[in-house]
Amino acid sequence: MRKIAFATCERLPDLTEDDRLMIGPLRRHSIEVSPLVWDSGDAQGPGSIVIRSCWDYHYKPQQFLRWIRQTVGQGTTLWNPARVVGWNLNKAYLRDLKRQGVATPETVWLERGARARLRTVIEEQGWQKGVVKPLISATAFRTWVTSPETAKSEQGDFDEVLSESGAMVQRFVDEVQTRGEWSFMFFGGEYSHAVLKRPKAGDFRVQEEYGGYAESVKPAPPLIEQARGIIELVPGRLLFARVDAVEVDGSLWLMELELIEPHLFLSCDPLAPQRFAEAIASLC
Repeated sequence: MRKIAFATCERLPDLTEDDRLMIGPLRRHSIEVSPLVWDSGDAQGPGSIVIRSCWDYHYKPQQFLRWIRQTVGQGTTLWNPARVVGWNLNKAYLRDLKRQGVATPETVWLERGARARLRTVIEEQGWQKGVVKPLISATAFRTWVTSPETAKSEQGDFDEVLSESGAMVQRFVDEVQTRGEWSFMFFGGEYSHAVLKRPKAGDFRVQEEYGGYAESVKPAPPLIEQARGIIELVPGRLLFARVDAVEVDGSLWLMELELIEPHLFLSCDPLAPQRFAEAIASLC
């Protein structure tokens, strides 16, 4: 029986309910999985670690990156690979993908330590609404909708984001509220399933903790192929990938490419745990 670990965080020491769905399918592949709290200091021998619910890494990104380096340095195989994790940790990866032709919302990029007036940023772009996001963030952490009317009162929060990680300010995409946001799951480079996430009335955040919800919906084949084209731009093999995108006039606009620790909505498709187990068995 091979042994692997699913890396998690302190508040989820027994993994998420979704990830526990993997225990049975992995056993059928003669793989035993156990949880590993990434910053617990536990000794780790050679083997494989799959990053799953490390949902606090954005609070301490440098410590997380040190753990990644130490894990790889002691001979442990990490999925996704350390190079991918380091690239995907900062949302500037979206700028890299845009340069390769991926459609994304209009964005103003401000590096850590930059000085800028939020109201000026919005007015110079001519936007009625924008979204402020830290360059290192997860689950809509310190993310908010702004406008020329509210930006002045938000300047203090904006300054903090700039000093801590840098920021991206995006044009607000109305389709997030009107059509929802797709999440396409890929395992071992192969499409598995998708969900359509919607925010609660009056909000823009699709995450469950903010009242959002996900529906198991079958996307049109052209959308799947567009999502596949995005992950194919990432060099090397990926164990898992989640493409978060909004459909605008039949095309996908990439919102996030989740390659570190995404919720994979395994409970939304009865065959998804089996597909993920097969990918793990072939790569780990």
